[in-house]
Amino acid sequence: MEITSTEAQNNFGRYLKLAAWEDIIVTKNGKRVVVIKSYNREVGSHSVSEQANAYQRKISYQEFIKLSDTSDNRYEYIDGEVYLMSSPSYDHQRIIVEVLSIMYQWFRGKKCSPLTSPFDVTLHRLGDQDNINIVQPDILIICDTSKINSKGRYTGVPSLVVEVLSESEVNKDMVKKLDLYSESGISEYWIVNPTKQEVYLYHFKDYKVSQYQLCKATDIAESFLFKGLAVPVEHIFPHLI
Repeated sequence: MEITSTEAQNNFGRYLKLAAWEDIIVTKNGKRVVVIKSYNREVGSHSVSEQANAYQRKISYQEFIKLSDTSDNRYEYIDGEVYLMSSPSYDHQRIIVEVLSIMYQWFRGKKCSPLTSPFDVTLHRLGDQDNINIVQPDILIICDTSKINSKGRYTGVPSLVVEVLSESEVNKDMVKKLDLYSESGISEYWIVNPTKQEVYLYHFKDYKVSQYQLCKATDIAESFLFKGLAVPVEHIFPHLI
């Protein structure tokens, strides 16, 4: 996190606490002059690795909430590990818009609604309410709008989620999230791969992958769950072709 010297002086106690989780860079006249670090925070203990997008130790859900409430950064919390979400690229966002526009038109007037990040989704593995995970899918389809509380927070489980791969998050999206989504009651997961211009579709049943489909540039990605929802893959990557 980067703050001005005036902010540091006025809120020094707050930034001392926050330094337990991430480095605080203090600037003066636009130049970086000081870094505030926790004395007890050692590399390999609970420092942040932006390359790995993760803290290098597991923390409790309560610690994660404290961290996210006191930071301007976006994080995901999976199996006790914290992932710092990097700023998306132009191509990443453009692909989201292409997919979302098709889904928005298809779901218009229907019960379910498509949404995009940043939007926190709380998931529990295998129905275990103590196994809490917080994610922000690039696109999600929710059909249980009754699970939106008075504060506008969503407490349900999406029917379908879409993640667009970025170079720094391939392992998280293709391994960790695939595993999490399959065990959290989500019915369908789409992974969009900009590098290969492919889409991977997974259908889950009884917390396992029951169907899988690989869609290449000339194919049409058809939902297992929502019959008739079809996305021509070439329409997702027009700016890359």
